[in-house]
Amino acid sequence: MAVAIIMEFDGSTLEQYDEINKKMGLAPGGPGPEGSISHWATATDNGFQVTDVWASREQFDAFARDTMGPLSMELGFAAPPKMTFLDVHNYFTPNTTV
Repeated sequence: MAVAIIMEFDGSTLEQYDEINKKMGLAPGGPGPEGSISHWATATDNGFQVTDVWASREQFDAFARDTMGPLSMELGFAAPPKMTFLDVHNYFTPNTTV
């Protein structure tokens, strides 16, 4: 079952967000990691927030454990994110006719 994850990175910056994406080989508007369905990020008053949809919780957990977690520690993120998990009832795929 698809899962949405809202991650709140208090005390970290969009510059750190950009750097972690660069280290993972992810480009704005490009494809995400295997299992990722959608992703967006925004600045907040306290840092930044990421909202993802993944094909499964297991795929997200493996990515967070093996890739995102170690790189965020390497880049000096202030703390692990506060994460909220939601079961996804429905999602849309990209419109390829545009």
